Amino acid sequence: MTELYATGIFLFVLFAMLGSSVWVGLALVGVAFVGMELFTSRPAGDAMITTIWTGASSWTLTALPLFIWMGEILYRTRLSEDMFRGLAPWMRWLPGGLLHTNIAGCTLFAAVSGSSAATLTTVGKMSIPELRQRGYPEYMIIGTLAGAATLGLMIPPSLTLIVYGVSINESITKLFLAGVIPGLVLAGLFMTYIIAWHFLRPSERPAAEPAISLSQMIKDSRFLAPVLMLVFLVIGSMYFGWATATEAAAVGVVGALGLAALQRSLSMETFLSSLMGATRTSAMIALILMGASFLSLSMGFTGLPRALAGWIDEMQLSPIVLIAALTVFYIILGMFLDGISSVVLTMAIVEPMIRQAGIDVIWFGVFVVVVVEMAQVTPPIGFNLFVLQGMTKHEISYIARTAIPMVLLMVLMVIILVIWPELATWLPDNVRQSPSS
Repeated sequence: MTELYATGIFLFVLFAMLGSSVWVGLALVGVAFVGMELFTSRPAGDAMITTIWTGASSWTLTALPLFIWMGEILYRTRLSEDMFRGLAPWMRWLPGGLLHTNIAGCTLFAAVSGSSAATLTTVGKMSIPELRQRGYPEYMIIGTLAGAATLGLMIPPSLTLIVYGVSINESITKLFLAGVIPGLVLAGLFMTYIIAWHFLRPSERPAAEPAISLSQMIKDSRFLAPVLMLVFLVIGSMYFGWATATEAAAVGVVGALGLAALQRSLSMETFLSSLMGATRTSAMIALILMGASFLSLSMGFTGLPRALAGWIDEMQLSPIVLIAALTVFYIILGMFLDGISSVVLTMAIVEPMIRQAGIDVIWFGVFVVVVVEMAQVTPPIGFNLFVLQGMTKHEISYIARTAIPMVLLMVLMVIILVIWPELATWLPDNVRQSPSS
């Protein structure tokens, strides 16, 4: 009864503070402070200072602002525009034509960004005008872009995977490697949807693209070289065990700055705006993580996580039933919170449950990313919906409807992960790790 009473108080205070438009990070700190005052004899202020400092000074967390900065540099320079110019010649011959540039562009930019919003904005500002001009249906342009942009959360460097790894004290490098194959499979599902549209609705196809020679395609591919080089520097250094995630992030920032300087698209204004953009985003996420670490400590004193893990154990739920229940839970939670907030808010309780059920924590990290990806495109708080509304001036409801097929494909991806968990575990188990990772 004590755990039930504590749960009721935690939930009441949390929803009261979130409903009052208090920042998520401060709401978590407030809930934890109330819990410490009511259920423990330890001074709440002393515990808060110690816990927040320990969480904020994590070396692993250093990767977060660096990856965010790398994405900001690419977003604000000509590198992102060149990426689209290099992709288009290779996508035009596929069934569905240049719609595939939404998927391929988001997949490639996700590999150097880590942010769904940055991926959506960068690819969208180039692809939407081009696809509209060529006569592609509006619902396909917007729907595929909304879904594909969520790959920024899955394909490394993923900010959500960094936050998850810090929350459960797991290797970021392993989590990054775990996200590679599932991210590519999900991108393949999105492209399959476009191909199916091409054959099922021939009346909606735009006019065929003019023929282009192979030599011209290869010539235009030179625009892809800088971004591909950066992808290799970041992911390749982790894959071959040359660098940890934090070291790879530093290499990525230096590489992005160097490439932008070589292209002469890096001005002092661009440099400062990218730095300030990364600072604002990093500060927001760091505040949420600080609040989450304090809340985890507070919940630990109440015994709530242990009690919940014991309750799950008594119910004898199979891992598949537990995953199904958590899928529904995260989809509902994602309608009201962004992905990172959903992860840090729930890990204190969910982590003991999955460990008790014998579920691999690396695999579970990939699963969590897939289900919180849905949160980006589900109303009323789907962040990608708001970004697309600003870019296209459509109603939120219309944008959400266009993204429904992509959400269903993400649900299919969860099923695929359950059937073939090796998609997420094979790379981390078979790749050399950097000694310091």
